Amino acid sequence: MTQHLLTTAIAASLVLTVASAHAATDYPTKPITIIVAYAPGGMGDAFARILSERMTVVFKQPVIVDNKPGASGAIGARLLAKSAPDGYTLMLGQTGEIAVNQSAMKNPGYDALRDLRPVILVGDSPLVMVAPVTATFGTVAELSQALVARPGKLTYASSGSGTPGHLAAAAFATGAKADAVHVPYKGAGPALSDVLGAHVDFFFSSASAALPHIRSGKLKAIAMSGTSRSASMPTVPTVAESGQPGFSFSLWGGVFAPEKTPDEIVKILNVEINKIIVDPQIKARLEGQGAVVRANTPEEFAAFVRNEAAKYGPIVKQAGVVTE
Repeated sequence: MTQHLLTTAIAASLVLTVASAHAATDYPTKPITIIVAYAPGGMGDAFARILSERMTVVFKQPVIVDNKPGASGAIGARLLAKSAPDGYTLMLGQTGEIAVNQSAMKNPGYDALRDLRPVILVGDSPLVMVAPVTATFGTVAELSQALVARPGKLTYASSGSGTPGHLAAAAFATGAKADAVHVPYKGAGPALSDVLGAHVDFFFSSASAALPHIRSGKLKAIAMSGTSRSASMPTVPTVAESGQPGFSFSLWGGVFAPEKTPDEIVKILNVEINKIIVDPQIKARLEGQGAVVRANTPEEFAAFVRNEAAKYGPIVKQAGVVTE
C-alpha cells in the first residue's frame, strides 16, 4: 500500500512538472499586467507604456499598464509581491521601491530582494533638477545662495518620501549648508504640474518626464544628478561640476516578477524584452528620454539591484529619511 501511494505521488509530481513546463512553453496565453507604482507621467510609466506597446505585438496578448501610486512605491511593490508567480503580473520597478524603501520605511510590507525577482533592466537615467521659468535662480550657485539667504523657505517637490528625487534634493540642500521644505507627491506627473505652476521651487525629476517641458521652454533645467553630462541635455552641467563634488543620483527602471516565477517564464520575458529595448526605434525612444539602455540578463540585473540597495542604505541614514 505504501509503495502504491509513493508511486502515485511520483506520478502526480511528474504530471505537474510536465504541465508546468508546457504552461511555460505556451506562455503567454492571456493578458499581462505591468504595475507602475507611481502616477502617470514619470519615467517608469513611460518605460512601461513603451514596452507594453511592443510586448502586445510580440506576445499576441494585451499588455496593460496599471498605475498603483502611493507610499513611495510600496503599494505597487506589495501588490506584485502578493501576486501569483505565473508571469501575468509584472512591475516596472524603480530605484525608490526597490533600493530605497527597505532602508527608509519602518515597515514597507515587502522585501524587495527576497519577494521580487529581477527580470531585466530597461534603462538607467540621471535626474534633472528643474525649476519654474519664473524662478529667480538659474544655476546651482544661484539656488545655493537663495537657500542660504532664505533658510527653510524654499520648497522642493518629490515623487514620494524616500524616492531618489527626495534624497537627491535633501543631499543637495545639505551640500549647500541650508534647509529647504520637502513637498512629496504621488508621482512625477503631479510634482511637475506644481513646478510648472510655480507652487514649488525646484524638483529632481526623471529626464523622461521633464524633457518635453524643458524643450518647450516651460521649465528651467538647472543641473543633472549624474557623474557626467547627459547626451540628451549636453549643455546642462552636473551638480558635481557645479560646486558639490561627488554628487551622484540616478533613477532606473526594470521589469520584476513575483519571486517564485518559473525560470522558463523569466527567461522568455528577458529574451523578448531584450530584443525590444535594443531595437533601434525603441532604443532611440528610451535614450531620447535620457536613459542609458543596454542588453542584460536576469543575473546581471539582480547583481545591479543588490549593489543599489547596498548603496542607498547609508545615504538614507545620513539624510535621516524615515517614512511610514
